[in-house]
Amino acid sequence: MQSSIIFRLFLCLALFLLICNAGNSQSVSQWRGADRKGVYHETSVQNFWPPEGPVMAWVNGEIGNGFGSPVFHENQIFLAGEIDSTAYLFALDLKGNILWKTAFEKEWTRSFPGSRMTPTIHEGLIYVSSGMGNLACVEMKTGVLKWLVKRTDLHGVIPMHGHSESPLIEGEMVFFMPGGKDTNVVALNRFTGKIIWICKGRGERPAYNSPLLVKFGERSILVVFSAYSLLGIDAKTGELLWVQEQINTPVADRKPGNGDTHCNTVWYEDGFIYYIAGDGNGAVKLALEEKGKSVRQVWRNSSVDNYMGGFIIAGEKIYTCSDSHKSLFCLDTKTGIILDSLKCGTGNIISDGKFLYYYNQKGDIHLINPDKGKMEIVSYFRVPKGTKEHFSHPVIEKGILYIRHGKALMAYKLSITE
Repeated sequence: MQSSIIFRLFLCLALFLLICNAGNSQSVSQWRGADRKGVYHETSVQNFWPPEGPVMAWVNGEIGNGFGSPVFHENQIFLAGEIDSTAYLFALDLKGNILWKTAFEKEWTRSFPGSRMTPTIHEGLIYVSSGMGNLACVEMKTGVLKWLVKRTDLHGVIPMHGHSESPLIEGEMVFFMPGGKDTNVVALNRFTGKIIWICKGRGERPAYNSPLLVKFGERSILVVFSAYSLLGIDAKTGELLWVQEQINTPVADRKPGNGDTHCNTVWYEDGFIYYIAGDGNGAVKLALEEKGKSVRQVWRNSSVDNYMGGFIIAGEKIYTCSDSHKSLFCLDTKTGIILDSLKCGTGNIISDGKFLYYYNQKGDIHLINPDKGKMEIVSYFRVPKGTKEHFSHPVIEKGILYIRHGKALMAYKLSITE
């Protein structure tokens, strides 16, 4: 009798471990975290920094030119960079040592030269794109290139400052925006690179945007910007469900570099889509309707312009930068009204679930206590290493703050348990 009970307990434990491992194998590492929201839930991090900032654990200055953030899996770090006009995917250990690097075609070398995107990791495969509009799949353990689809294969168009999309995965599909008139948005088989469906969208060029997959009832909706339109696409079929045009730029004035810079991934919550565009309609809240086949504008605040800094929603507050005001704003999610502002420059924002981390384009990292919408700078320090513009989005992983500044990746200890 006792042996039978022990055997049953053993089976339960084995089943539990199997489920856990299966769950881990399905996890996705990608742009601005697992859900693309930029919230990295940490429970044991410092709530105050010395003037020089947290302790720097290490720095690697050999990752090539670029602005994309790192991603993590199985005690390794992955990110992309440009060296001698070639796009590379790098694998590093947790001490910053390079384990391997894989080339995947040419990289962008014109305005702001370097990589633009953050890799996407799913089930042992890494998906990367280049500023030239090429998309590749790389084996995570070995760095072997599995397949490569060139921009010309998809009739793609390069926007003024280079293609900047971080690939998105759903099931067997990887979504991508070549931006061609006939192949505007595509779903490819993520194992082979072959086309599954094509959506013509509005036939516009890409808008530097990384898409989000929205689950609304039984429908999965791919939400992504092209040059002058926010598109809602059925993720299973490629059917264009709805469009919200960015009306701030008259049709006659629409040309590369004018009204087409939409970099921020949208945010979805409780039936509402939020987006903030620096070169479009501003800050907007949309309600999904008719089983996801249409959207209704709830509010719009055209004075809030954020080109590429991302935004955070916490409770009923939105935290976002304003490029024209060189400030951090707090908005009400119900009305879009600005509740508070903080003069700390234009920059990128993430959260640890409690505090905000704001990396401005002067190279300052601010730790900000939002405290029910009233923002306060608790600490800040200046990034000491790296090259060129401070455009990259910071990342927090297991108590470490990672900051990429051009050719340099820095790791800072945030954990209070060490």
